[in-house]
Amino acid sequence: MVHGGNHRHSCAVVSTDDDPWQWLEEIDSEAAMDWVRARNAETGKLTATEIFGGLRSQIHEILADERRISYPTVHGEFWYSYWQDTAYPRGLWRRTTVDSYRCDEPQWDILLNLDALAAAEDENWVCASINVRKPDYDRALIGLSRGGGDAVVIREFDLSTRRFVDDGFTVPEAKTSITWVDRDLVLVASDFGPGSLTKSGYARTVRSWRRGTPLDTAPIVYEGGVDDVCVYATHQPTPGYVRTFLSRRIDFYRNEHHLLSPDGTVVRLDLPDDSGWSIHREWLTIWLRSPWTPGPTTYPAGALLATRLEPFLTGSRDMVTLFEPSPQSALVDWHWTRHHLILQQMVDVTSRLEILTPAEPHWARTRIPATNELGWAWIQDTQPDDNDDYLIGEYSFLAPAELRAAIVGEPPQVLKRQPDQFDITGMRVRQLFAISADGTQVPYFVIGDPDSVNPPTLIWAYGGFNVPSTPSYDPVIGATWLARGGTYVVANIRGGGEYGPGWHEAARGHQRHKAFEDLAAIAEDLAARGITTLVRLGMEGRSNGGLLAGVMYTRYPHLFGAVIAEVPLLDMRSFHTLLAGASWTAEYGDPDNPDDWAYLSQYSPYHNIQPSQKYPPLLLITSTRDDRVHPGHARKMAARLAEHGCDVTYYENIDGGHAAAADHRQQAHNDALKIQFLWQTLAGPA
Repeated sequence: MVHGGNHRHSCAVVSTDDDPWQWLEEIDSEAAMDWVRARNAETGKLTATEIFGGLRSQIHEILADERRISYPTVHGEFWYSYWQDTAYPRGLWRRTTVDSYRCDEPQWDILLNLDALAAAEDENWVCASINVRKPDYDRALIGLSRGGGDAVVIREFDLSTRRFVDDGFTVPEAKTSITWVDRDLVLVASDFGPGSLTKSGYARTVRSWRRGTPLDTAPIVYEGGVDDVCVYATHQPTPGYVRTFLSRRIDFYRNEHHLLSPDGTVVRLDLPDDSGWSIHREWLTIWLRSPWTPGPTTYPAGALLATRLEPFLTGSRDMVTLFEPSPQSALVDWHWTRHHLILQQMVDVTSRLEILTPAEPHWARTRIPATNELGWAWIQDTQPDDNDDYLIGEYSFLAPAELRAAIVGEPPQVLKRQPDQFDITGMRVRQLFAISADGTQVPYFVIGDPDSVNPPTLIWAYGGFNVPSTPSYDPVIGATWLARGGTYVVANIRGGGEYGPGWHEAARGHQRHKAFEDLAAIAEDLAARGITTLVRLGMEGRSNGGLLAGVMYTRYPHLFGAVIAEVPLLDMRSFHTLLAGASWTAEYGDPDNPDDWAYLSQYSPYHNIQPSQKYPPLLLITSTRDDRVHPGHARKMAARLAEHGCDVTYYENIDGGHAAAADHRQQAHNDALKIQFLWQTLAGPA
């Protein structure tokens, strides 16, 4: 394996009919794990140096910095936070009062110490979820993951005694969804044995489980099909508006939702199956992925509508449009307070917050001022059953986060400020636009010193599942890349949600190549503008972005000096048979459909390694415990490339789940590996 400079190697094509590396899909087999350990040992060429050790220590110090904001969620009179630092790498679940949180050093009441729990039980526990019971906030359902995977063990926790409840609600390890109904009743969707899961590996039935009865005898209240993604239940305990909903996820974007009446009757909500929705007291809000004509009016994709729930259930389709997208704007999210609705929007990929108040005939609107140009603001928490308070966070690429508190109608007040964690002297943020192959303008952000000549440059991109890549303050990139003279680029390619559902649909299914063309256009635009040279340009993506990285590596190798793919999808012939992959056919297509495979085969990275092509150095990072994207994708790609002499570095963390890291120490190792790889491959002669 060769490192350094920009050496490129010829590789051989992979046959779609023959997969000699399929045995690497056996996650924990002795042969596969021997292969993993041998590949991990080879990373010593990057990690067994004093420079790497210092870099890893620097990153760990940043990640565990006790001056970070401890972001709270509010339950009644207490503010709760999950916190990890050097002393508690697995984390503490803790709470404090509002007044104490406002102090420089809040007095935290520790509820659960995950490090102590893991040591006492000799288990590699990671806290995956916490579901506190409303409105009493006396019990919680805590999801514990072994090593950070999606599968969890559910345990009931008593907040007053700070102990798990003996003979309480406990669900064995599975990809479980569970919700409180009352103190003695939960609705649970989990693995109940043969026939109870979908092809995607998620629950197919929802059961009503009463305290003191065996879980396996709990009656089924809702059932989906084996080809569905999953089913789940939600419960709203709002006094006067207590409701239970049962949902069936048909595919990644289509759902059916039902109201469970007190008498056990299930009433389907007449909503578009690809819409998003929420209910607050008397109001139903509906977000549209595609145009909808429920009556005489057609509402556009990307719009947010409101109507009163009870008239809607009896046939009324009297809607109020709360948000209508423009070519530059999209809705990100919405949050209710007791009497108001806060919209989180973005305009050219920068955030805008607006408070709406129900009124006739039009809802009143008030803008929440932003403090950062080209920045990002979000609603951290509200208490919709209790008051009109809200918490708002905001940061930008070069400005660390602030957390502010406000009551609707009053200006927000700063609660916490994260300190600067890298020197921004001489740095600037620019938003530029590249022209893709079909003429579409594609935005991207450039962060760094605009006067730097041909700096090593890293592009981060995702481009899928309607997920936008937005401004953020990343102190690791700042301290280890920007402050050392690198330039950082965030690409807003199609497939993401930067401009709403149309931007996503433009690169979904048989249009996926548009995302690849967009990123290629950005790479070429960076070179054309003189921001960097292609030999000094690197690209990083994870998960779906890892697929993107794999495609850029195989289809556009001439545009990059190095590529990083984390927890990637790379074998598009078999992705739907591996772990949760069946749930993504709505995004990519079904490889068992000949038309879909004809398209997928054109870009599947594992199947498009060419015999005469020269490729840039590649770093693959994955996790043995990733039970979402199978580690076999990265394993097989690395094996095939290494077999033909390609410059590929492979690292597989045993823990970490889809995050590829279960704590700050593991994350610091992964980040240091990436940064060291990039400096070594991109910082050579221009």
